[in-house]
Amino acid sequence: MPTRQSAIKMSRRRRRIRYAARKFFFLAGVAAVVAGLVLADRAGFFGQAPRSDWEKYHARQFKVGRIIDGDTLDVDCPDGRYSRTRIRLLGVDTPETVKPDTPVEHFGPEACRFITSAAMDRTVTLKLNRMRTRDTYNRLLAYVILPDGLNLNEQIIATGHGYADPRFRHPLMRDFKQAQVEAMKARRGLWEEATDADLPYYYRGKLKIPKPE
Repeated sequence: MPTRQSAIKMSRRRRRIRYAARKFFFLAGVAAVVAGLVLADRAGFFGQAPRSDWEKYHARQFKVGRIIDGDTLDVDCPDGRYSRTRIRLLGVDTPETVKPDTPVEHFGPEACRFITSAAMDRTVTLKLNRMRTRDTYNRLLAYVILPDGLNLNEQIIATGHGYADPRFRHPLMRDFKQAQVEAMKARRGLWEEATDADLPYYYRGKLKIPKPE
């Protein structure tokens, strides 16, 4: 027969096991409730479910309300707590004009005037890359299609107001690169007087800039 001391130890062990089991099931229940609430919120049971960037912006039309610089603009569509959505033109990079602690770069003002003339107060269509819709600054990445059907991103490159950005892949990457090659050969825009020092860091020492004939 078990001694009194061993019986006490066994009773204590059983209580610990029951306590651990109750704690486990309690925490599991709380986790299940939280997970259910999260799924219900995403499904819109507590209000309108937030739309993805693809659903909200892709192939939709918006009016351009502000030009930031040669490759960034705002459209009149609320984005979270902001009254407008900031668009970073996909696949194109223009000389800096407003970047903090950075001097105005070669042909930056001309690029800004070009995009202002082409897009300001116009109703444009946005085209997104489903694989990546935002950059590291939470700006929407998009091709901007002008009312006449031209791709503003590509036009900036083709007219020599910006560069084909090789840092991130996108569907029109090859077309943009070819547009830059042709702009360089024709010495359009910034390519007329650009030096290697004027180029973005990712192109310095890598492009052969045509010289005047």
